[in-house]
Amino acid sequence: KRRFGCIHLSAKVPEGLKMKVLVINAGSSSIKYQLIDMTNEHVMAKGMCDRIGIEGGNFKHKVEGREDYKIDIRMANHEEAIKLVTDTLVSPEHGVIKSMSEINAVGHRVLHGGEKFSSSVIINEDVIRAIEECCELGPLHNPHNLTGIHACEEIMGDIPQVAVFDTGFHQTMPDYAYMYALPYEYYEKYGIRRYGFHGTSHRYITLRTAAVLGKKPEELKI
Repeated sequence: KRRFGCIHLSAKVPEGLKMKVLVINAGSSSIKYQLIDMTNEHVMAKGMCDRIGIEGGNFKHKVEGREDYKIDIRMANHEEAIKLVTDTLVSPEHGVIKSMSEINAVGHRVLHGGEKFSSSVIINEDVIRAIEECCELGPLHNPHNLTGIHACEEIMGDIPQVAVFDTGFHQTMPDYAYMYALPYEYYEKYGIRRYGFHGTSHRYITLRTAAVLGKKPEELKI
């Protein structure tokens, strides 16, 4: 579903259109992932690379109806971790797809979009540059989010990638709610303000609550 130049990965896929989306959440020393068949929103596989760049690294891969695949393995960086994920997804023993060409899009959870993004966007050079500019606001996560994006680009080529921002949901806050009682120059020079986080969870809860109540989200104060 396209709206204002954005892709919303939670949107329903038109009937008859097969689409598989790989979702990546790259943290400071871990990567969580899910491969989702969007025709029925079925999670084909999910897992986690933990302790990336640290001694005692481990990898867990889950597929419904199969025994969990777990190994202890050193992953020097996020590129190696992403490669481990993609290799496992297509492996004859543990995989759920025959080749990476079956994946139609990759969605990345990105921690900080600053004031630049209020919704999900297709990743291009301008978006990457903007995420880089927000690294000062999210130094433990944004650089690794970018690493995940670049690693997927290297492995998957031209497959569309989408950034979903933790801060996007909260960008409708008025200035009196997001400004701190600090000298205004701190906001002008360093971007210090309230941004709000865990926006993907807040968005889900908002939409789910509205559905349960049988109302439109804009009719509620949540």
